[in-house]
Amino acid sequence: MNTTSSSPLHVSEPIDRAGAGRAWSQADASTRPSTNGGRALVLGGGGSTGNAWLIGVLAGLFDARLGVTSADLTIGTSAGATAAAQLTGAAPGELFAAIHAQQPAPSAETRGGTLVRPVGPRGAGTPIRSAADHLETTNRIIASASDASDMRRRIGAAALRMAAAADEERRAQWRATVGGRLSGQHWPQQRMLITAVDARTGEPVVFDGESGVDLVDAVAASCSGGLPYRIGDDWYIDGGYRRNENADLALGCGRALVLSPLGGRTRHPLAWGMQLAAQVDELRAGGSRVETIFPDPAVEHLFGANAMNVSLRPAAAHAGYDQGAALAGRLSAFWA
Repeated sequence: MNTTSSSPLHVSEPIDRAGAGRAWSQADASTRPSTNGGRALVLGGGGSTGNAWLIGVLAGLFDARLGVTSADLTIGTSAGATAAAQLTGAAPGELFAAIHAQQPAPSAETRGGTLVRPVGPRGAGTPIRSAADHLETTNRIIASASDASDMRRRIGAAALRMAAAADEERRAQWRATVGGRLSGQHWPQQRMLITAVDARTGEPVVFDGESGVDLVDAVAASCSGGLPYRIGDDWYIDGGYRRNENADLALGCGRALVLSPLGGRTRHPLAWGMQLAAQVDELRAGGSRVETIFPDPAVEHLFGANAMNVSLRPAAAHAGYDQGAALAGRLSAFWA
């Protein structure tokens, strides 16, 4: 069992949200008021296995009679954005069962360590780049950046250089891939925030049902860790480059339950305040009660470098389910 309500915290500088919604006439969702006093469910990024673990945790909680998916506010980032959107059209148990029923081909996400995006619903897939190469490239950018804003601009610029060699068909393929994961493709009535980063400016962007963006497009943008994703005239990259969990967007909520497949860790300097501990610090300073759930140490090998290995999804989902079922009793008073 791995949950925490207190941990060493690092103070972060506030996220600069000015101009984050530049591409749209609608205001950036992060500037709209939060659900004061309500409950927030935060689903962090963590690749394909992270998505499975998130679903497992939620299914375990639900089967133990603690339903948290009816939160007043749901915040999804990257793999967490996919999970948040999946929950708009299916119950946690259904999604959990589907993971175990699937027999994914190795090409669905990776082939020999190379990230791919499938061509068609059952196609062989087109290689994007080696997962190790991508990690090495982004690590170099992080190491050379002066701060988080500079890092986002550099990551965005690198993604745009790759986009110059990509065609419109690939964008359509990625949209179809993301849409195929969602049984419901409309924004829910309850408030949902999906994070991304503007690839040109490096500014964080937060989409919601009032942003004028289809849910599928918002999720596709939030999950674009390699090539950027175009919406209208603008290009977006993974919301994890804002922060991996983006729990600070729950500011104003009375309670926030944060699920972090990456265990709250960050590749960035702690002084940048990107780590989950800094986000929790901000929430608690604002009066929120916060609980976090991380994968148990015994299954940490399923994440990180193995995050895109779809063959590990059932194991990750099962590990998450066991954690959720074990934690339900402890969390019930917190969530009530």
